[in-house]
Amino acid sequence: MATKKSKRLLQVALLVSTVISLFFVPWVLVFAWLKPLPDTVQEQVEEATANNFDGIIVCVAQAKNEPQFYTAGYHNRAQKIPAKPDALFKIASVGKLYDAVAITKLVNDKKLSLDKTVATYFPELAHRIENADEITLKMLVQHRSGIPNYTNVPNFWVNPPVTNQETLELVLDQPANFSPGQDYEYSNTNYLLLTELIEKTVGYSKFQYIKEEILDPLQLKNTYGSLQEIDMNRLMSGYYVGIEEDIKTDDNGSMIATAEDVAKFIRALNEGSIFTENEAEIYADLYKYGHTGLIPGYQTIAKYHKELDAVVIQFTNTTDFNGYEWSLSEIYYNRIIKILKKRD
Repeated sequence: MATKKSKRLLQVALLVSTVISLFFVPWVLVFAWLKPLPDTVQEQVEEATANNFDGIIVCVAQAKNEPQFYTAGYHNRAQKIPAKPDALFKIASVGKLYDAVAITKLVNDKKLSLDKTVATYFPELAHRIENADEITLKMLVQHRSGIPNYTNVPNFWVNPPVTNQETLELVLDQPANFSPGQDYEYSNTNYLLLTELIEKTVGYSKFQYIKEEILDPLQLKNTYGSLQEIDMNRLMSGYYVGIEEDIKTDDNGSMIATAEDVAKFIRALNEGSIFTENEAEIYADLYKYGHTGLIPGYQTIAKYHKELDAVVIQFTNTTDFNGYEWSLSEIYYNRIIKILKKRD
């Protein structure tokens, strides 16, 4: 969990970054976008750490080739440990892809139905979530429920709740943001409910089900469900702009994995090798095939690029709340894709 000191520092940093963003044009983004494209991916990742990020890991996994890794900056800034290609990393919302696959498999096995409602699966919440009798399981997966996003609650990351129930309480009894199925709004609350539903259905932890149905078949041995399962020395440090302290010990419930494991999963998802034929049809109409992830200290971009037949994973370990660091990570990622296209 976050220390009292790190919580206070994060609160101050949030305020300062908000004030700064009101008065300064983000020229750093313009310069990053307009700089001449380097010749190699390695030059690009070094450029990223020279100007903005404490550390970066990029994995390029093209079909039939061994994955290529590019690193720069620090695995641990205080100890001056260089970034490691096999480091563990908090992948944040990229974990939603694994959740969507788990839901697909349970639907295929007739244990869940995409057309049944939140009120059906959570009768105890029927009067505490607006439109619970209209929000379907499919709408939860696709972020079309209208249920408010708990991470949008002011100062959520300063002192996040400990349990799923405490987290859910932040948005229960709140008005819906829109009518079910009538709009799209990314909401972590949807996936908190999906986690609860998976565990209620299988009778044990969601991560154990993911391990049995996804990780083990793909032989992904470097993907974990919590900080308690890992050697913390393997976890890349996480940093927040304006805070010197390493925040990697903050437990925000993220899945943790190496870039190579994430790349193998993304390829299996896009190729369909993790599915039966019927499961593949269900998933094709359900969710996307790549994702990004952002929590304090950790940013992930994980996508398959058909024109390159390559999965490209990017981990960057420095964040802020004015959005500049996220925008920079996307700019650098897009530049890496351009370099790969020129190379091929």
